[in-house]
Amino acid sequence: MKVLFCTSEALPFAASGGLGDVSGSLPQALRARLIGCRVVMPLYEDIPKELRENMKFLTSLSVPVAWRRQYCGIFEAKVGGVIYYLIDNQYYFKRHGLYGHYDDAERFAFLSRAALEMLPYIDFKPDVIHCNDWETALVPVYFRLFYANNEWYAGIKTLLTIHNIQYQGKYGIEILRDVLGIPESETPLMEYDNCVNILKGGIECANWVSTVSPTYAKEILSPWFSHGLDNILNERSWKLSGILNGIDTNLYNPAADKEIFVTYTVDDLSGKAVNKQKLQERLNLNVDPKVPIVSMVSRMVAHKGLDLVKEALDQLMWETEIQFVILGSGEWEYESFFRDMQGKYPGRLSACFGFVPELAHKIYAGSDIFLMPSKSEPCGLSQMIALRYGTIPVVRETGGLKDSIQDSGDGEGNGFTFQSYNSGDMLQAVHRALEGYAKPEGWAVLVDRAMKCDNSWGRSANEYIRLYKSLIKE
Repeated sequence: MKVLFCTSEALPFAASGGLGDVSGSLPQALRARLIGCRVVMPLYEDIPKELRENMKFLTSLSVPVAWRRQYCGIFEAKVGGVIYYLIDNQYYFKRHGLYGHYDDAERFAFLSRAALEMLPYIDFKPDVIHCNDWETALVPVYFRLFYANNEWYAGIKTLLTIHNIQYQGKYGIEILRDVLGIPESETPLMEYDNCVNILKGGIECANWVSTVSPTYAKEILSPWFSHGLDNILNERSWKLSGILNGIDTNLYNPAADKEIFVTYTVDDLSGKAVNKQKLQERLNLNVDPKVPIVSMVSRMVAHKGLDLVKEALDQLMWETEIQFVILGSGEWEYESFFRDMQGKYPGRLSACFGFVPELAHKIYAGSDIFLMPSKSEPCGLSQMIALRYGTIPVVRETGGLKDSIQDSGDGEGNGFTFQSYNSGDMLQAVHRALEGYAKPEGWAVLVDRAMKCDNSWGRSANEYIRLYKSLIKE
C-alpha cells in the first residue's frame, strides 16, 4: 500500500503546532508497518540550512494556478527512512512565517495542485492521498475536477483529516476562478455562507473525512463546536470518523529523557521524586515532597480553560496546600493574572512564560497532577505526555481528552474528569485528585496504570491503515 501525506508543515522541517508533530510522526509509524508513506510539503524559507543541505533536486515542472502557470521545483529528503518531497517556488514560499500572508489561498492552491501534478514526474502513484486541514483541502477538489478521469490517476482515493475545524480557509467568492482556478459551474462545491470555504470543498470532494479523535468527530456535528460547518458535516456524516492522535514515545520517555533531571521507569519511580525536588528548587517553590504540584503546560488563551482557572485559582490556593506551576504564553489578560498570582503566593506558585521545551519536560516529570480544563480540544497531546511521566491528568470531557482520559472513580481509570464547563466542576475534580494523592498506596496504583497507557503512534497508525484499506476496497 502506498500513501502520499499532504501537509503544510512537518517536523523536522517546519512546524507551528500539532499538525507538524503529526506529519513528522505518523508517516514514520506507517513506514514501520511496511506502508509506503511519502510526505509532500512546501520548501519554506524558514527550513534550517542544515536540513536544506541534505536535500536532492529531482526535477522541475510547470504547475497550473488558475489562468497562469508557475514554476515548481521538487526536492527530496529522507528522514528516518521516510521520503519527503519539498515543493519549491520562491514567489510563494521564500518568505518568513508559514501562515498569515495576504495570498495564503493562492500559496496553498499552488501546493495542492503541485502535489497532484508531480506524481507522474516522480513515478509515484499512491493508493491514498491523505490531506490535512484547509491548506491541502483543495487536493480532493482538484482531484475530482481535473484528475479523476485521467487514466494515470485512476483508482486513487482521497482522505481529508481535520485537525482543528476553527481554521477553514474562508475567502471572498471573487477568488474562485482567478486564484483557485475552479470553474464557475462548480461554485456550489466551494461556496458556503456566501463565501469560498476551502475546507468545505475538501469535505465535499474527499472520499473520507477524519478528525483527530472519535469524540471530536461527533462534537463537530453540533453548532457549539463546528464553527459553522455543522450542516455540511451532518449531510456528509456517513463518511466521517475520528482517530485519536498519538505521541512520540521516544521523545517523551522518562526512562531516557535527557531534558529531565533524573530518568526513571514505571518499575522504579524514585527518580520522579528527585525530579519533583529539583523542579521545586528551579522554580523557587518551597521544597516539600509531601505537597502536591498541580501543573499546566498550555497556550494562555480562553479556549484552553484559562478563564476557569482564573475564576478558581484563589479558592484552590486558599483551600489546599498545593503548589501550582504554569508554563506558556498567550493573551495579555492571562499572563498578567498569573504574574500577579505568583507575587501573591510566593513559594507556592510559579508562572513561566514562553515556549521552553526543556522546562516543559521537567514540569511533566516533576509534577503530580496535570490540569487541562479545555473548552474544546480536538485531540490534545499534553494529557498523553503527562500519563507517560506518571503525572495524573485532570481534564474536561471534550474531544481527545474524553477519549484518552477515563475517570478513576471506578477504580480502573487513568485520571480525573469533569463534564460541564464551569469552575465549580473543575474544582471538584481537582479536589478528588488531591484526595487520591493523599492515599499513597492507591495513588501508586494509579500512577502505574497511567504510565502503562499506550498512546503511541503505533496504535494510531494501525487505525489509519484499516481506514486506508477500507477506502481502497470501495
